[in-house]
Amino acid sequence: MAHPNILILMADQLSATALPAYGNRIAKTPHLDSLAATGAVFENAYCNSPLCAPSRGVLMYGRLPSATGVYDNAAEFPSQMPTFAHYLRAAGYRTILTGKMHFCGPDQLHGFEERLTTDIYPADYAWTPDWTRFAERPDWYHVMDSVAQAGPCARTNQIDYDEEVVFTAQQRLFDIARGSDARPFCMVVSLTHPHDPFTITDDYWNRYRDAEIPPPRVPADPTDPHAKRLRHVIGLDGQPVTEAQTHAARRAYYGEVSYVDDNIGRVLAALRAARLAEDTIVVVIADHGEMLGERGLWFKMNFYEPACRVPLIVHAPGRFAAGRVAEVVSLVDLLPTLAEIAGDGRPPDYAGPIDGRSLLPHLQRSGGHDEAFGEYLAEGVLAPMVMIRRGADKFVHTPTDPDQLFDLAADPDELVNLATSRHHAAKLAEFRKEVARRWNLAALHRSVLESQRRRLFVVGALAHGRQTAWDWLPPRDASRMYVRNSIPLEDLEAMSRFPKWAPSP
Repeated sequence: MAHPNILILMADQLSATALPAYGNRIAKTPHLDSLAATGAVFENAYCNSPLCAPSRGVLMYGRLPSATGVYDNAAEFPSQMPTFAHYLRAAGYRTILTGKMHFCGPDQLHGFEERLTTDIYPADYAWTPDWTRFAERPDWYHVMDSVAQAGPCARTNQIDYDEEVVFTAQQRLFDIARGSDARPFCMVVSLTHPHDPFTITDDYWNRYRDAEIPPPRVPADPTDPHAKRLRHVIGLDGQPVTEAQTHAARRAYYGEVSYVDDNIGRVLAALRAARLAEDTIVVVIADHGEMLGERGLWFKMNFYEPACRVPLIVHAPGRFAAGRVAEVVSLVDLLPTLAEIAGDGRPPDYAGPIDGRSLLPHLQRSGGHDEAFGEYLAEGVLAPMVMIRRGADKFVHTPTDPDQLFDLAADPDELVNLATSRHHAAKLAEFRKEVARRWNLAALHRSVLESQRRRLFVVGALAHGRQTAWDWLPPRDASRMYVRNSIPLEDLEAMSRFPKWAPSP
């Protein structure tokens, strides 16, 4: 197929460190393991902003948050800025989204022709942080109930949601197979697991034994000012968790990871049954990772490895050789990659600047870049925090905190901050100069504060009088579903059967 189908399988809060494909010896993920064994595994892939909406904004636009204004979980996604869905749609693709994408604002499509489910999170501005009132904890902040109440359950709203996501994905794959639309498709299937709360059904909880679950490896650092702020943001100072609660949360998280893997297996089974697998590139990603108690932290909102390093697997055995890619890449690189795949390997005429670079050289083993850039502009900081990962080096800078410099080849757990070493003073100075060249942090700081102030005013104003929600309502026309009198019954049943019946020879 000249223009392959593209199936993007996305998980929420899935750290690369939680998967066997990245060296984890605990998780049971046979479907992801199979994709990794026969696909290209990017060993050092990063999210560019370790929070749900900003990270997804980077994925969609191929630009960093400072360029789009998607600073936090309540920042509007700009409709005038092209997404990868626009580029693929312009190239003749049928673009489909099912599941979470955390679009904020009245535009809930952003280039997708079809959206099969609503979002699990709200589309309004109510979750806007306020850097000027850091000490206050709004009611939408994390609380440690996700950890303190971890354990098995019968049902959660996240299970409700992901079952709908997977069902609609399976159904649409068969609709494509049975339909007459000859366009290639790009479908995003975006699950909300293994995002907290850390609770999962008995069958997944019991896939793991207590003895299998190790405690966190890296202790808390009381001298880390960003970690201290995060403890306030997630409510850990007011609700400390015990070792037993930490253990239960980690066990439940692994159960959720297996739940994600099984659901990926269901989607892949439907892809094969619909006879679409051979012509489909499968891409596995996550929006960010999960600290899971490492360094005494939970959730994300920082640039330590468990929070910002994500899985990236590209499975297309007929197109790209299986193997490991060691170079540093990031989610911002997906837009140019997808656009070039849709354009037969040729970069499109981009409608504006992009920050990402195509991964095709890596996939074709013909070179490629080895660096990633990050920005964090949401709750937990008091000024912009930026990150540069190049080769083995990671540099993190924010004007309010001491710099951090790690050699991840020698120190994968980021235990030794080389920024305090005189032996690395020259390298530190070069990174500082690069930050000054790449970012005007003072102007970005002002822009974030202005955005927060505007949105907080708007959400307060909209609370008065009649409210009109922006949340996506999937269209559903029951008059055209299942058996109706608009088509003769035998014709309808024949059209709905896949594959078509054929008499025995």
